[in-house]
Amino acid sequence: MESTSSKDEQNNQEDSDSSEMDEIEPRLKYVRIRNDLEYILQNDAASCIAVHPKFLCLGSHWGMIHLLDHQGNNVKSKTLQVHTVAVNQISIDNNGDFIASCSDDGKVFIYGLYSTENNHNMSMGRLVKSIAIDPNYKNGSGRRFITGDDKLVLYEKTFLARMKPTVLCEAEGGVRSVAWSGRFVAWASDTGVRVYDLDARCSLGLIKWSCTAETSPEHYRCNLQWSDDKTLLIGWVDIVRICHIRKRTMQEMVNRDLPEFVVDPVSTFQVDFYISGIAPLKNQLVLLGCLKELDEDGKNQRPTLHVVEPKYQDFSVVCANSLTLRGYKEYSCNDYHLDCLKEENRFFIVSPKDIVVASLYDTDDRIEWLLSHRKFEQALEAVTMNNGKDCKRHTVLDIGRIYLDHLLACEKYDEAGKLCLKILGRDKKLWEEEVYKFARVHQLRSISSYLPRGDVILDPLIYEMVLYEYLKMDPDGFLQLVKEWSPDLYTVAAVVNGVLEHLLVHNQRQNVLLEALAILYIHDGKYDKALAMYLKLRHKDVFQLIQKYQLYNSVYDMIEGLMDLDTERAIQFFLEKDRVPSDVVVQKLQHNHRYLYLYLDTLDKRDTKDSKGKYHGLLVRLYADYSRDKLLPLLRRSDNYPIQQALDICSQRRFYPEMVYLLGRIGNTSEALALMTRELNDMESAIAFCQEHNDEELWNDLVNYSLDKPAAITFLLQKIGTYVDPRLMVQRIEPTLEIPGLKKALVKMMCDYNLQISVQEGCKKILSNDYFNLHERLVHCHQKGIFIDDDQMCGACHRKIISRGTWLYFIVNIVFMRIVYLILN
Repeated sequence: MESTSSKDEQNNQEDSDSSEMDEIEPRLKYVRIRNDLEYILQNDAASCIAVHPKFLCLGSHWGMIHLLDHQGNNVKSKTLQVHTVAVNQISIDNNGDFIASCSDDGKVFIYGLYSTENNHNMSMGRLVKSIAIDPNYKNGSGRRFITGDDKLVLYEKTFLARMKPTVLCEAEGGVRSVAWSGRFVAWASDTGVRVYDLDARCSLGLIKWSCTAETSPEHYRCNLQWSDDKTLLIGWVDIVRICHIRKRTMQEMVNRDLPEFVVDPVSTFQVDFYISGIAPLKNQLVLLGCLKELDEDGKNQRPTLHVVEPKYQDFSVVCANSLTLRGYKEYSCNDYHLDCLKEENRFFIVSPKDIVVASLYDTDDRIEWLLSHRKFEQALEAVTMNNGKDCKRHTVLDIGRIYLDHLLACEKYDEAGKLCLKILGRDKKLWEEEVYKFARVHQLRSISSYLPRGDVILDPLIYEMVLYEYLKMDPDGFLQLVKEWSPDLYTVAAVVNGVLEHLLVHNQRQNVLLEALAILYIHDGKYDKALAMYLKLRHKDVFQLIQKYQLYNSVYDMIEGLMDLDTERAIQFFLEKDRVPSDVVVQKLQHNHRYLYLYLDTLDKRDTKDSKGKYHGLLVRLYADYSRDKLLPLLRRSDNYPIQQALDICSQRRFYPEMVYLLGRIGNTSEALALMTRELNDMESAIAFCQEHNDEELWNDLVNYSLDKPAAITFLLQKIGTYVDPRLMVQRIEPTLEIPGLKKALVKMMCDYNLQISVQEGCKKILSNDYFNLHERLVHCHQKGIFIDDDQMCGACHRKIISRGTWLYFIVNIVFMRIVYLILN
């Protein structure tokens, strides 16, 4: 069968089979039947058609029946000349063994293709408009067929081989078309469509026309087609009806003399064209129609083939194709016919001078249509469905590369890059070919994210080309790729040279490129250069770099630089596992006292054996400069600093509390007390200092200092009573000196002094009693064993005696009590 898309038909408008309307994707493709059929139609004209999966029968205006294969070749050497005028209708049984035909010449012809036993050539003596042969004619018991003229007549072969006619129904205006399926026959007359049950020999009802003067039944052929054994399709004028035959329920049958089956309407809708044929297509309908309007010249327009999806009282158009059939301008809707092979979804469109076969688009057809209409994405989706098993002429790669070229031509580079990942798979050669297409338009960046970097690796030059393009056009993207890509993909030294050359010429985004250069140096094993680069950039990844590659010895000359970068992290890094000796850090930071202070302060907090107190001499000066609040605690807790040097430092800065402490440590208590009283004016601390050292000269110095200061005398009188004899001070106070609050201070002093005396007397009594009690107990224990434990037994009384430890306990307590007694007296 020759396709209508061949070159000669494309160049000839008259030979073109279809043209798409509004760019709607078609469901059907069209092929014109040629071969012997072309010769037949040159000399005759088609009047009707009947198709079978094995062959097709074409009735002509000259009364001939041509048996053809589906490609238009004669399957019989002899054409059947059985009628003298145009053949009205042809019917074929299910097995394709017998055909039946009728004509206005009044003849009915039954012809066996393989046997003449059941052939009939009958003259009815009247116009016979329609005929239908029993679908099971060969296997049926009656060898039946039905004719339609002014009535519907059933012919059955009797026992004596005679044909018995039975009038099934009178038809007003004549039977215009008949369709037979199983036990049901449907026929159309001027009043409507009637369905007849041949087994029950009863009518199931009449579907009436809604006639007007404009659409009288005699002017239009009714098109009947069984979708299945119980679904009838009706197309008349511009009305489509779908009816279903169902079995009545038991409730419907009760007390009624009704047929077993009933015809129910499923859908009825009106179209805007005259219907020339109707056929089923799964859950949709195929309608052959003629437009109602004439063209500008008053001629008929092209017939159209519509695929519609019916609803209850409406429909939606799936697709519609205008058909250019030969001589279409001279033909009306009754001149066209439509028949189908339901199992194959093939539709035969007949005009007097042309036959075109419409069939469903297969995947390859659909892809070709999508490509021709530049719907590349949909074409790619179609070829990838079911892993391409439905495609014979197209592959994912072929369609994908066409689509890819289209995207590049449209400058949709990102979409093109993404498409490569989908269509090129693991084919290294294909990848390299397509990458060069992106390189030619300087859009390697669009494909960079999708380049294979796993099991399949391209030529290193490919990856270097991508990096160079990023280097020139997108430094940030270049840095990102250097971070993401494995250095095994490209030649690192070549990329390093490219970066250095670029830096010599361009000054933009230098920090970004220097960071990328540092990473490249790492990939190349040049860690010292990478480290220097990071420090120059003040990049905090330098610490991670040092740890990852164990570059601890390389940082000795970078200690101050690391402190500049991140002081806290640098110090923690130096101290962690003693990676950098403290002597080295101190030496490198000797000219940067602040960094040295921060380092030694943190080091001192760790309090390790190796570093404990080692740098306290330095810390004294550093604390004096940067953190005085830490100085005095250091002086108190440490013995590892030069006291005189510390005193000099504190003297220079007049840190009097620190000087007091240091003077006290070197024994210069008098000067320390003088600082507390004269410089600090802190009598409270002065008294505490005197009490701490318990030196009579210090108390005299404190008293001497206070004698000419009434406020100091008052404060001292209130505090001194519990520490020294108040007479030391009272006797030395100038009698004429006015002292505020003297009376109250004296009362307080005397109370404190009396309390001290009472405490001492009480202690003397207690100690005296304890002394004699302990002594008596000791003598008693010496004379007689004490029952304490089972360590030893007394030889005289055979009792346990006190242990050596218990004796020692008593002796120590007696000596202690004696010493306290002597002190208090």
